Amino acid sequence: MSRRGRRSDWERLDESDVRVRPGKGTRPRSKRRPEHADARAAMVVEVDRGRWTCALDGKPDREIIAMRARELGRTPIVVGDLVDLVGDTSGRPDTLARVVRVADRSSVLRRTADDNDPFERVVVANAQQLLIVCSLADPPPRTGFIDRCLVAAYAGGLKPVLCLTKSDLAGPDEIIAAYAELAVQVLVTRSDREPDEVRERLTGQISALIGHSGVGKSTLVNKLVPDAMRATGVVSAVGKGRHTSTTAVALPLPGGGWVVDTPGIRSFGLAHVEPDDIVAAFDEFVEPAEECPSGCGHLGPPADPDCMLDIVTAEGHASAGRLASLRRLLASRARLDEYGD
Repeated sequence: MSRRGRRSDWERLDESDVRVRPGKGTRPRSKRRPEHADARAAMVVEVDRGRWTCALDGKPDREIIAMRARELGRTPIVVGDLVDLVGDTSGRPDTLARVVRVADRSSVLRRTADDNDPFERVVVANAQQLLIVCSLADPPPRTGFIDRCLVAAYAGGLKPVLCLTKSDLAGPDEIIAAYAELAVQVLVTRSDREPDEVRERLTGQISALIGHSGVGKSTLVNKLVPDAMRATGVVSAVGKGRHTSTTAVALPLPGGGWVVDTPGIRSFGLAHVEPDDIVAAFDEFVEPAEECPSGCGHLGPPADPDCMLDIVTAEGHASAGRLASLRRLLASRARLDEYGD
């Protein structure tokens, strides 16, 4: 029989004998995700190399180590975040739970490495107030840094509180006067006394602490939380200090509440902040700012000659001192201040 007259085995097959394997692109994908109805609520208190330490039900004596569930992808999770956990939530050694949900944040403390850095870093989530720690001497106060921290607090929805340390070395009157128009609460401490006023202000709250290295922040934390054992830095000869806190960590206060000790930093970038974010913290200027020309930075002449904030102040509807304080913060955000970091 000739080759053309023979039918090979594959020629005798019909379509019912062939099994077609679908390609990856044709497989149906479900958008449904597990509901995790049995998830337990917790607060993130520390982050370390892909592992999150969480206080179960917000209780400091119920710490759980967790990993991020695959379904969350690269969702950022920071100290202060309120999360839902599944899996082993016993807290026993060598156990690991999974973070399956992250709640919406009520506030965020953000910073960038500098003002040209487009990458925002969320330092703390859901804190109610920001305690800005500044020494009155050794190293000397840096009002430019305080201003930028105030901007970050206003933009992130935190109530700022200024804490002046080392008052046994220098008086606080000049700094207090500089921030009088902003109505920022100022607490004053000294090395040889207990920080009772600070302790009272923080109890029952979630508070983030921020400050340059060497200003006494870790010393303050060790007094507020005796079991904290945070390293205490030694100020260098040039006044920059040694960075002693390397990661943010939430520490429980004996009387209730949490303090989030953040790493000592030398710069506080504000690339993520817009002028209107700052104006929003000044109720009397919010509506007039909406009438300003497009692109107005609210800095006043010569940069913004038609700024409406000047008009409402001239008409007596707002304090000139408040406007000057607002513009100092705006200038700090724009790196136009004369105070320096």
